[in-house]
Amino acid sequence: MSTSRNRREFIRLSTMASLGFLGLSKFACTPSGQTEALRVALSAPGYGPLIKDPKGLFDLPKGFGYQVISRWGDPMDDGLLVPNRGDGMATFTRPDGKMVLIRNHEISPDDFKSGAFGKENERLAKMATHRFYDFGRGQTPGLGGTTSVIFDEDHQQVVSQYMSLAGTIRNCAGGPTPWGSWITCEENTDRADDVLEKDHGFNFEVPATADGLVMPVPLTDMGRFNHEAVCVDPRTGIVYQTEDRGDGLIYRFVPHAPGELQRGGKLQALKIHDAPQKDTRNWTDHTGFPERVAFAVTWIDIENVLSPEDDLRHQGFDKGAAVFARGEGMWFGNNEVYFACTNGGRIQKGQVFRYIPSEFEGTPQEADAPGKLELFAEPNHTDICKHCDNLTVAPWGGLMLCEDADDPNLVGLTPEGKFYIFGKNVGHPDSELTGVCFSPSGRTLFVNIQHAGLTLAIQGPWQKKHTPAA
Repeated sequence: MSTSRNRREFIRLSTMASLGFLGLSKFACTPSGQTEALRVALSAPGYGPLIKDPKGLFDLPKGFGYQVISRWGDPMDDGLLVPNRGDGMATFTRPDGKMVLIRNHEISPDDFKSGAFGKENERLAKMATHRFYDFGRGQTPGLGGTTSVIFDEDHQQVVSQYMSLAGTIRNCAGGPTPWGSWITCEENTDRADDVLEKDHGFNFEVPATADGLVMPVPLTDMGRFNHEAVCVDPRTGIVYQTEDRGDGLIYRFVPHAPGELQRGGKLQALKIHDAPQKDTRNWTDHTGFPERVAFAVTWIDIENVLSPEDDLRHQGFDKGAAVFARGEGMWFGNNEVYFACTNGGRIQKGQVFRYIPSEFEGTPQEADAPGKLELFAEPNHTDICKHCDNLTVAPWGGLMLCEDADDPNLVGLTPEGKFYIFGKNVGHPDSELTGVCFSPSGRTLFVNIQHAGLTLAIQGPWQKKHTPAA
């Protein structure tokens, strides 16, 4: 589709998704444990109880089914192999009408067996070295990057798949843009040395239209740090970013030209204007950040964004930026940003935050009507949710959360505000779930079983309990 049509679809789905969050906060846990409302929610999940999978891989509610659409080691159409450790993903409709799923791969340079080039990197000869961000002096190239999967949704099968970004390290999450591209993030801050040719810790952009390897251009003004995820406000073009550190920050990038990130911009960090403290983690020695209270925020400028010492967060601390516990998944819905902090909370099992941008976001006028941050949910109960990581919003409302834990579940929050277990990884209980996202039509949900190298496409009666908005 055209860029303008892609943007309209992005806004429409974001608007529909946000409707499902009305009333969610009243079902969050109190410090002492579950509320009665939450116990009821867990006993009556939106789609009914899970049905045991006869294949022993992934349990789902009645009426839902999955296809394994991609496996680690399968041959791809470019002569390479499907890499392992699939992570963040998003879907797009291309101008030719085909659907593409763009998938990250969280692989380090020494993990040859997980890469796309064979157990000894023997398929590197098929690659044009100038298409690599970091060729690793021909010995230890960056093995992360992205693959693009052209998918026939009607027949639930892959049409083709191929490498679309090469030479990066530990591409963890990222986020879709309203102009039809995927921002992929390096969760790594290694410097160039006698092994690596380039510094790492950057974001890269992969257009949905790419039919092969894109030229890897680091978006350096967005900062060099331990990136995790991003999301984009289609109204302003501002990009919000999480940092996967136990003492990480939340950043925003205000581009010089919305939709043209390579032209640079200004990096800032979130500072809570009127909270009792700047530490949001609520760990044993950092308690006191309340749930469901909206605090005004300001955004402070970050300098020296290439950060050779990987110290942007320390610069932010010195300027009063708020501290978060391993910011991970992030998604945008109707002028609201949702993000997960994997080990935040009183039992360090996760938090979900919501940020509502100012109507004047990114302009001098925002000081008169600042954006608001709230701790949206902190379950503090492992039967509800543990170590929430990647997340997405459904086209008709509600949230889907991946767990990064043993015996991981795919956890849902309904439009009525009820937590439920939507899916369970029974085949590979030692592997986290990653990359949850919906197709542009909303008919298919995709998720990775990361360590097993599997990508699943899930279909079923999504609208049975939740009718999409008009």
